[in-house]
Amino acid sequence: MAFHSERINHDIQRTVSSLLRGVKDPRVNQGMLSVTGAETTGDLKFCKIYLSSLGSVDERELLRGLKSASGFLRRELARALSLRNTPELTFVIDHSIEHGAHINSLIADLYITPETEEANDD
Repeated sequence: MAFHSERINHDIQRTVSSLLRGVKDPRVNQGMLSVTGAETTGDLKFCKIYLSSLGSVDERELLRGLKSASGFLRRELARALSLRNTPELTFVIDHSIEHGAHINSLIADLYITPETEEANDD
């Protein structure tokens, strides 16, 4: 059963990602959005869609726009996928990519030159 829900999550993630391009609301189109994941409940009644954005985005307005567009997205999702139930969509901002980039920049700032390394060995 776990494989089945993983496949459904992947299908929802892929479909919502393509559907977001069709949303006309300027609150949703303020930056480059990526759907980083989808997580449905076992009964397929609810689904969390995880989003990451590139660039500066007003997250509060983005979430309002997505909530407003959720009916359209759910309807189009039902047309694209043949599911027993079409889940109610909720959207969550995923900061993991941003966090990873921050960690990488911190690590890059810690670069130790060979001269510094030799001095530490003494």
